[in-house]
Amino acid sequence: QGVLSNISSITDLGGFDPVWLFLVVGGVMFILGFAGCIGALRENTFLLKFFSVFLGIIFFLELTAGVLAFVFKDWIKDQLYFFINNNIRAYRDDIDLQNLIDFTQEYWQCCGAFGADDWNLNIYFNCTDSNTSRERCGVPFSCCTKDPAEDVINTQCGYDARQKPEVDQQIVIYTKGCVPQFEKWLQDNLTIVAGIFIGIALLQIFGICLAQNLVSDIEAVRASW
Repeated sequence: QGVLSNISSITDLGGFDPVWLFLVVGGVMFILGFAGCIGALRENTFLLKFFSVFLGIIFFLELTAGVLAFVFKDWIKDQLYFFINNNIRAYRDDIDLQNLIDFTQEYWQCCGAFGADDWNLNIYFNCTDSNTSRERCGVPFSCCTKDPAEDVINTQCGYDARQKPEVDQQIVIYTKGCVPQFEKWLQDNLTIVAGIFIGIALLQIFGICLAQNLVSDIEAVRASW
């Protein structure tokens, strides 16, 4: 909940609590599952038609979202950049958010949104002369390149890292931003990502076809009475 509250406060969602999104998604899944299950068990054509139409609407919305994401990919990239930078500003404000950022940077092997210098946005890591923090001109430990021989994490490995020449920085820390690294991951795993989305779409289409087929069978039996 701490992470979600912080995400809500640093985005332009207008105070919207992301927890409600989970509740809405859960409610939709319950209604959809209830309509499909009870409709099939009781041979209720109304519930089966509702299930089919509802699933069709969800499929159409997913398809529309995919098309819009492709068309407005530059806007999405800008929003991701805005979101990461706001997270950087709030890095020390919430321990859960801090752990989330550290995990992201370690997993993607990145630092900042488009580079390590994005950490100038944080009051503890910026390189201004007025900054008296020991972390001045540094980066979080999650930006540091990992030595497989080290069992214990050195949380001070990023100290003064950005005061070094760029060539030396590449040895100590990740210099690539998280946005380019995410794009690279998508390109490298495009087949897997596309396969997952196609698989989900096929399951939804299969569910719609089964529901419609069952409705047709029920109506055919009733017509013969």
